[in-house]
Amino acid sequence: MDANIASILEDLTVLPILFTIFVAPLWLFLHYRSKKQVSQGLTDEEYQELTAMSQQAESMGQRIAVLESILDQEAPQWRTRS
Repeated sequence: MDANIASILEDLTVLPILFTIFVAPLWLFLHYRSKKQVSQGLTDEEYQELTAMSQQAESMGQRIAVLESILDQEAPQWRTRS
C-alpha cells in the first residue's frame, strides 16, 4: 500500500516538473510575443483593410437607411411586425 502511495506521489511531482520545463517557457514566449505585436500597432496593410471595411460599413449604413425609408413609405407598419 505504501508503494502505491509512493508511486502516486512520484507521478504528482513529475507533472509540475514537466510543466515547468516545457509548457511554461513556451507559454511565456507566446504571451510576450503577442504583447509585442499588439504594442506595435497596425501595419500599413492592416490599416488599409480597416479603412476599406469602415467605408463599406458606412456605405451599408446608407443603403439600410434608404431601404428603411422606402419601407416606411410602402409599408408603414413594417417596424411593428415581428
